[in-house]
Amino acid sequence: MVTRLAGAAAALTFILGTIVIGGAWAVGSASEPDRAARLAEFRRPDAIPFPEANPYSQAKAELGRALFFDPILSRDEGRACATCHVPSLDWTDDQPRAMRNDDAPMAVRTPTLVDIAWIERSLGWDGRFRDLESVAYVPITAPANMDMPEALLNERLSAVPRYVEAFRRAFPEAADEARPVTRPRIEQALATFQRLIVAGPAPFDAWVAGETGAVSPAAKRGFDLFTGKAGCDSCHSGHSFTDGSFHDIGTASGDDIGRGRFFPTSTALRYAFKTPTLRNVARRPPYMHDGAARTLAEVVEIYDRGGIDRPSRSRDIRPLGLTAQEKADLIAFMESLSDAGADGPAHKPIPAEPPRP
Repeated sequence: MVTRLAGAAAALTFILGTIVIGGAWAVGSASEPDRAARLAEFRRPDAIPFPEANPYSQAKAELGRALFFDPILSRDEGRACATCHVPSLDWTDDQPRAMRNDDAPMAVRTPTLVDIAWIERSLGWDGRFRDLESVAYVPITAPANMDMPEALLNERLSAVPRYVEAFRRAFPEAADEARPVTRPRIEQALATFQRLIVAGPAPFDAWVAGETGAVSPAAKRGFDLFTGKAGCDSCHSGHSFTDGSFHDIGTASGDDIGRGRFFPTSTALRYAFKTPTLRNVARRPPYMHDGAARTLAEVVEIYDRGGIDRPSRSRDIRPLGLTAQEKADLIAFMESLSDAGADGPAHKPIPAEPPRP
């Protein structure tokens, strides 16, 4: 009888120690083989993707970089692409919402361009842009932004000899054209450069590669929570920590219904906004599509509460019941995703061949 009871107790202990809740161990930390398998899902790729319709070339990327930083693209020459997408601020800005040219706030925060080459499907917080090439002329021509008519931009760039030559180098088919500056070529050059905006290696990547001491014990526990109890990886998946999709996380309200404006009959897409990358996230406050959260601690609190309970809220959003230690561990993990700063191919001389991430 005693033996039978002891065996039952041992079995119960084993069951309690291995119950899975949302993919994480309820008692104790994840096993090393299980953790290693999950780490592999976040391994950085070996190459930056460039579309067949706009393949990489050094001359095109150099032209795109010049255009990106040149206020000549705005009517009053007071703004450039880099005015909002600031390299030293991880290619976004530090404002809750992007600023218009009259210093009034826009509706949403400036999205980072980090790792944009992998997440360019349905770009923008509400997914209104098909790809990077289709983005450029919206801010360029918007009256509240750069306010530059297409014809005037072509005329202005065509009057600058160095730009005329740069377009001819970047687009060999234009070598004999008197006016090689065109909208499609401006779009392709800017997009080529922006695909070089890639996060540099972070401590997390060294851990993925096998350096067990690259991140702290707190960050390791945070990773187990991220991929387990907290379920963050249901949306923040893959090497860029985003599924590139749209979700209602239970925070937005009011007239801006995000992706829902394009799919008015969809309940799931009402108040759904694009999942941002978490690369360098610790350096990119404020957070959310409207800058509503000032710190990562506030972001974690929002997810811990589970957001507004409504029909459109994602099924992955729910109250989490995190302890103070678990919240701190999650933040430690997200901090391990930061590179050394001013890192990645876009910060370096443009190479002749497509660079590695």
